[in-house]
Amino acid sequence: MNITELTKEIINGRRLTRDDDLSFFETADLEELAAGANEIRQALCGNAVDLCTIINGRAGKCSENCKFCAQSSFHHTSCETYGMLDTDVVLADCRAREAAGVHAYSIVTAGRTVEGEDLEKLIHTYEELRKNSKLRLCASHGLLSPEAFFCLRDAGVTMYHTNIETSRRNFPNICTTHTYDDKIHEIKLAQAAGLAVCSGGIIGMGETFADRLDMAVSLSELGIVSIPINALIPVPGTPFAELPPLTEDDIIRAVAMFRYLNPDAYIRMAAGRSYFKDGGRRLFEAGVNATITGDMLTTVGNNTKQDQEMLTDMGFQI
Repeated sequence: MNITELTKEIINGRRLTRDDDLSFFETADLEELAAGANEIRQALCGNAVDLCTIINGRAGKCSENCKFCAQSSFHHTSCETYGMLDTDVVLADCRAREAAGVHAYSIVTAGRTVEGEDLEKLIHTYEELRKNSKLRLCASHGLLSPEAFFCLRDAGVTMYHTNIETSRRNFPNICTTHTYDDKIHEIKLAQAAGLAVCSGGIIGMGETFADRLDMAVSLSELGIVSIPINALIPVPGTPFAELPPLTEDDIIRAVAMFRYLNPDAYIRMAAGRSYFKDGGRRLFEAGVNATITGDMLTTVGNNTKQDQEMLTDMGFQI
């Protein structure tokens, strides 16, 4: 595969599908692949970078058995647990993040779903955020009912987050309390309610490169506009605690491949930037144009000021 020619074809409108032979992504020269992905990003997305931040709105005691997650009740971790945060707590956090210069704000809740009084409290919180903030509002609340998606939309939420996590083949190795098809169903319900969807996954969970390719292609087929890529940070007490960490090159190859297969999307780096000594400059030279900034749910990320300084120095527009 001639990477230079492919890059030009992608910029000019070609879109790769699962019918194409995509095996070259695993063996292509990494520097050439990363440079091509960055060229696609610049040509099709420009130099604007999207910064989002999250708050853990309800923590721990999750009924799902995802092997990577510190918040699962199936694992024995030191994860903090608490019920749904009060509106004033979330609003104060949102205002602080807005003042720091982020573009989007998301509440994330542990658990299979949100319903009843918790859903009512959550909807009220989003209504207050819409009234008191100019940030784009995103939501991440598990497997919701169709009615709940419309309530979120009416409250001011414009994007819903639900990761497919990995490939269809590999999903049962990650979680058995819900299915890959449950995830796809939720994505389509959110889209039917008029919400954009943020969906990606985690690399470094023992999957093959073919699984990573399948995940990237599936997200393209689903029309996902924001793709968060996490590099697994093994958490003590989880089944994946002893998995070896990915190398910088592993992560760079993955994000570049995701850019080629999703050329118009936000490729959003989430957990795993701590594997890079410089805050992940290489990532933003390999097709990434968005990131979660500030602390993750159960791990620590780069702070917003550091990200703004690094990205501005790289020529990105904040």
